[in-house]
Amino acid sequence: MPRHSRLAAQAVAVLLAIVAIAIVPGVIELFALMQLTLFAAMAVLALSLAFIWGFGGILSFGQTAFFGLGGYAYAVAAINFQDSTPAILLAIVIPALFAAILGYFIFFGRISDVYLGVITLTVTLILFNSVNSTSGDAYKIGTALLGGFNGMPSVPTFNMPFDPSTVLSPEQSWWTTAYVLLGVFLLLRLLLALPAGRIIVAVRENEVRASLLGYDPRLVKCLTFILGGAIAGLAGALYVNWGAFVSPTIFSLSLSAEIIIWITVGGLGTLLGPIIGCVVIEYIVAYIGSQQLLNSNLVLGAVLVVFVLLLPKGLVPTARDLVMRLIPEQKPKTDGPSVQSAAAPHPAGAE
Repeated sequence: MPRHSRLAAQAVAVLLAIVAIAIVPGVIELFALMQLTLFAAMAVLALSLAFIWGFGGILSFGQTAFFGLGGYAYAVAAINFQDSTPAILLAIVIPALFAAILGYFIFFGRISDVYLGVITLTVTLILFNSVNSTSGDAYKIGTALLGGFNGMPSVPTFNMPFDPSTVLSPEQSWWTTAYVLLGVFLLLRLLLALPAGRIIVAVRENEVRASLLGYDPRLVKCLTFILGGAIAGLAGALYVNWGAFVSPTIFSLSLSAEIIIWITVGGLGTLLGPIIGCVVIEYIVAYIGSQQLLNSNLVLGAVLVVFVLLLPKGLVPTARDLVMRLIPEQKPKTDGPSVQSAAAPHPAGAE
């Protein structure tokens, strides 16, 4: 497909997404709208790992560490300020700072990828146990009680910017969450299309070659890790806004495993795939939970095995390959006889 046709198709897709998000509250009931709001919030979390893993080559088993930090930062700030605007900002900044500190020791310490996964997983466990043991009146930040294993109930939800008296309705919360998801998706697409995004992918492909070109793979990976942590923190704020509640289970290892399943099902190395995988898996889990017929963890394990064995690329890459096979390849038109046709055959790989 020509470049201008591809850009036009992408612009049409974005416009359709904007319109669909706007009209959804008018065509579905409130319960379904609340479910979609949750799915959109979790899809932002899926994008955070899809970006650093699929394009940066950084497999973090503890992405829920930044997700949980963002959720707790939002809850504490919203209770103290009674305004969601600074709380959202802190939910992004605090996980990003934590990712910067952790990433500095990991990447500049030249820790291998295997140990990176172990370290991020261990950090998640430490945060879970630390927050879980903060019950009692002594554990509070300002006026916000951390609550320990009971969590923090009655967290103020989103309000209009710098206007705490105007709290967003469920429909407005859906629009906010869905448009944030669309915005994060488009920003990551734009970043990957820029030279900075190509550097990120180049470091993933071959760190030695990237360093020979003058780039510092450690710095590139650290910055990628920080951006992923900031997006995960934003997802944590969206999640807490959805339920007006946060507890230590936000750091759970089961959720960390679910994120990897979302990306595996949707397709590693894509941004749209993890969103689709997240929505599909979360819908399946919600449906199983309402029916109480099967164990959701058992179903998730079966889904992961099936996709790894039968569709290792994931839904989106497989569908893309299928479409490319169905669309006939267009040969370039020539006004006259080709010069190359009279010459020797063109060597493979020279183009």
